Amino acid sequence: MIKKVAFAALALSLSASTSFAKTQITWWHAMSGELGKKLEEIVANYNKSQDAYEVVPTYKGNYTETMTAAIAAFRAKQQPDIVQVFEVGTGTMMAAKGAVYPVYKLMADTGTEFDPKGFLSAVVGYYTDTDGNMLSMPFNSSTPILYYNKNVFKKAGLDPETPPKTWQDVEAYSKKIMESGAAKCGFTSGWISWVQLENFSAWHNQPIGTLENGFGGIDPKLTVNGPVQVKHWSNLKKWQDEGVFQYGGPVGGDDAPPKFYAQECAMYMNSSAARAAVMNNAKDFEVGFGMLPYYSDVDGAPQNSIIGGATLWVLQGHDDAEYKGAADFFHYLSSPEVQANWHQFSGYLPITQAAYDLGQQQGYYEKNPGSDVAIKQMTLNPPTENSKGLRFGNYVQIRTIIDEEFEALLSGKKDAQGALDAVVERGNKLISDFAAANQ
Repeated sequence: MIKKVAFAALALSLSASTSFAKTQITWWHAMSGELGKKLEEIVANYNKSQDAYEVVPTYKGNYTETMTAAIAAFRAKQQPDIVQVFEVGTGTMMAAKGAVYPVYKLMADTGTEFDPKGFLSAVVGYYTDTDGNMLSMPFNSSTPILYYNKNVFKKAGLDPETPPKTWQDVEAYSKKIMESGAAKCGFTSGWISWVQLENFSAWHNQPIGTLENGFGGIDPKLTVNGPVQVKHWSNLKKWQDEGVFQYGGPVGGDDAPPKFYAQECAMYMNSSAARAAVMNNAKDFEVGFGMLPYYSDVDGAPQNSIIGGATLWVLQGHDDAEYKGAADFFHYLSSPEVQANWHQFSGYLPITQAAYDLGQQQGYYEKNPGSDVAIKQMTLNPPTENSKGLRFGNYVQIRTIIDEEFEALLSGKKDAQGALDAVVERGNKLISDFAAANQ
């Protein structure tokens, strides 16, 4: 009798542990610092919200490192279920046939509720195929904006409630700030490639490349060596020499934020998602927000800015239970409450209209002036072929070329035309190589 009771208890215990075993969903991401902590909080809340799945997030380094790690892991058959890939990796991911499980198909196959029309068109258009199907799940979409030090503006005799609108204003404000002694430098910038070339081009309705910036075919050609881009890079070199502009370094420009936080530079251009870090570090001054500056003599400017940030791609090679879990997690992530909270904390765009509407109902934008600058800038005008984004193969490597040529410009080895001609020539070779390998 005792043996029977013990056996029954053991069977019940085993049954309970089996029924409560959660299916693990692995997610490799590139979010560090404040954003990384918030991401882990979102995951923890999801894991608590249901009993079937457990999402396991793993930080794999910056965007480039995370994408490289996922590609290597796929080749070794050790890939995660979900990987976060930045926007310029979209062309590469789309060409990775057999590696990706498109989100529209995942949601349909698992019977998970999914309405692509609920997503902001400016965001989702970047990640759809030619038939309008969503290939990856938008999570953290951003666009660059202008941050400025209201205290410095006031000291220099400028209106602290009026950010510069044009590049002519940026130059005039910077010189006034420097001459008054309110700050040593006018402005700095993160992400030269993204902010001062790609978004600069879109904002001025200038093509970044042929074939609708690469959306219309696999073998486009870069065209960023036009007169408008050359004029801007010439000015950046002149302003660097005058101390009006201070270069923040290659890739993301890691030296730029400290120049702004230390009140060395009065203005700072970077991702709207830098908002959390900016507010956390601007302890001794009030921060203002503005749209990116534009040249008033360029027809069609300002147009609209383009997105950065990343989406979540699902990789092939896993079982049905994991895919059902990934779909369920995506449904949770895109809910208005989760998205509104993430957007309001981070400065990333609300990826759905419902999340934006919820923020308005909560009075968030009214209570936090400037928090909707990125949304207004992204949706200022309907996107054109020049301003809906870019999609080039090998673009991660092309961004490195942009940094190299910008540094050649600043060091005096090349003029702006020579530097941008080299970006086009070297970049087009990489795009052609990519096209040849993926035809």
